[in-house]
Amino acid sequence: MMVSLALLLIGAVAAVAAPRLMMRGDWAEREPVVALWFWQCVVAAVLLSFALSMTLSAAAAWQLVRGHVFAPAPHGVVEAYALAAYGPWSAVLALALACGGAWTGAMLAREVARAHARRRRRRRELLVRSPLLPGEEPGEGPLVVLEEDRPGAWWLPGAAPRLVVTTAALRRLKGRQLDAVLAHEQGHADARHDWLLHCSSALAGGFPQIPVFAAFRDEMHRLVELAADDVASRRFGRLTVALALVELNEGRGVFGPCPNADAQLPQRVHRLLSAVPRLTAGRRLRLTATAALVPVVPLLVAFVPGLRALG
Repeated sequence: MMVSLALLLIGAVAAVAAPRLMMRGDWAEREPVVALWFWQCVVAAVLLSFALSMTLSAAAAWQLVRGHVFAPAPHGVVEAYALAAYGPWSAVLALALACGGAWTGAMLAREVARAHARRRRRRRELLVRSPLLPGEEPGEGPLVVLEEDRPGAWWLPGAAPRLVVTTAALRRLKGRQLDAVLAHEQGHADARHDWLLHCSSALAGGFPQIPVFAAFRDEMHRLVELAADDVASRRFGRLTVALALVELNEGRGVFGPCPNADAQLPQRVHRLLSAVPRLTAGRRLRLTATAALVPVVPLLVAFVPGLRALG
């Protein structure tokens, strides 16, 4: 089988089968950071497979591209890929994959632009709604207290990130619960979870029919919250974080019989209270190494013919 078709097949199989394989077992809930890394490696392998297939197909279709791709390679390496046998369909495949890559870039740019617009709008709202505390000077401090009857706390990313806490949250949270909420939001900021959400939303929005991208978006929204919960629980304990989640969301009907947009919150609280032990260090290391090897598969498929010719 020609290399570009093999790469295309690897990407397609991974895009369909990876979500089912990743959902097996409870290891992702026990190690959300490892699961985040694994998902990123799987999606990178899919995108890399399509990109390499596009490159080889374009090299087979157009002499100009071939000259750039194989410029430093000996003649035997070029012959090893049998580019002349690809046929006229190579140009069609290269153009289709190039359009897919351009569409991915456009979706990512759109998602980032929308995120910036939302951020500017929320910052303008904060300038109007946030009161100054006694003795506080006007400025861009990292903590903003927002006068509101609904408890809530969220991190507003950007060049000058700010943590927003409502006055209702200050009244409801007791003891170290407020510190746990702040640690949770700080965990999002330190890990730059906003970029993971932007990328996953862009891929799922651009290609909603591809299973791996839709699952990637859904799992990113779930796993980043679990990872931030773990950051806070390591400092303040699982019970404190669970109670803080209940205090912040009890009045929203999240824990009632009818599920809503925050249906994952009861599962998060149950996970914190059940205190399921983490995976062993050896298993975490094996999962991390396995994930890192996933993107290597399309690279091996792409370079093995050339390496054999050199050998």
